[in-house]
Amino acid sequence: MNTLSDYRWPAEWEQHDATWVAWPVNPDTWPGIFDRIPAAFAEFVAAIARFEPVRILAGGIGVAESASPLIDAACSRHGSRFVPELIDIPVNDSWCRDHGPIFLMGCKGTTAAGQRVIIDWNYNAWGGKYPPWDLDELTARRIGKRLQIRSLRPDLILEGGAIEGNGASTILTTESCLLNPNRNAGATRESMESVLKQWLQAINIVWIPGHGIIGDDTDGHIDQVARFVDERRVLVAAPYHPDAAEAGDLRANFESVAAGRNSIGESLQPIPLVMPQPKFVDGNRLPACYCNYYLANGAVIVPTFGDPADDTAMQLLQDCYPDRTVAGVDAIDLIWGLGAFHCMTQQQPAV
Repeated sequence: MNTLSDYRWPAEWEQHDATWVAWPVNPDTWPGIFDRIPAAFAEFVAAIARFEPVRILAGGIGVAESASPLIDAACSRHGSRFVPELIDIPVNDSWCRDHGPIFLMGCKGTTAAGQRVIIDWNYNAWGGKYPPWDLDELTARRIGKRLQIRSLRPDLILEGGAIEGNGASTILTTESCLLNPNRNAGATRESMESVLKQWLQAINIVWIPGHGIIGDDTDGHIDQVARFVDERRVLVAAPYHPDAAEAGDLRANFESVAAGRNSIGESLQPIPLVMPQPKFVDGNRLPACYCNYYLANGAVIVPTFGDPADDTAMQLLQDCYPDRTVAGVDAIDLIWGLGAFHCMTQQQPAV
């Protein structure tokens, strides 16, 4: 039997076999506009399917049947190269980043080379905020069973959106989420670092405060505020205006990244990614932020918000990822669910 020291957590920019998403089924996630959400989600799926296979969790009565024509139409409009696959695994909600599996890859030169394992964290819908989550709690092991990949269960609550890796043993995370007692009572930096080193083979963990995305309900997931571009560079959410209410919190995140180092001692290099103007629905601020992009094979799938900052953000992402196609997809309806494209995806790395 291989040990976890024979595995590593690949970076998102490494090659994928597929992307996993979960078809929207919960009207309470998008109150008042759910009728628009399936079609908007299909557009997002089709954008990914231009570049790699998409596997959609679509279990339950009538879910796949209602999803299929929307997906087919969207893929036809986008000229998608891959036909998305509808999988008979039911979910409570669409945030596959958080309740889906995290795949580790066997390291070259070990007996685990060419193999994968799944880390199946416990899940409680961001601190018990949105019951029920009984189906979501089972997602990772059900995917593992379908793929015939061994699943390991740390018996600890942790969402995929709470951790960001550079593929070389450095992890970015936030104090506001990972140390929140609504996940793991009594968690400390030391205890969580021990978990990340044991289960994800991290060498270095860089902590940032995590505040600054007004409207976020995850207690400060890292994928809303800071994303690795490569082993050293990090895109960090920056305020739309220097005097914005969140400017001080976002600067604190930026400074924490700037003070961080990777696993071989190199200083991290933060790059500001300016947020759009505030977006509201029914007087509620939405957590619209470009950091919630997703890296597909050869592409960057970017949430756009009908804002002048969309073009600036996409150009910066093109500069950061010059060998990838930057594809903007309208997320103004989807963000009413309080998350965007990174929150909705989980990559399955290629062997």
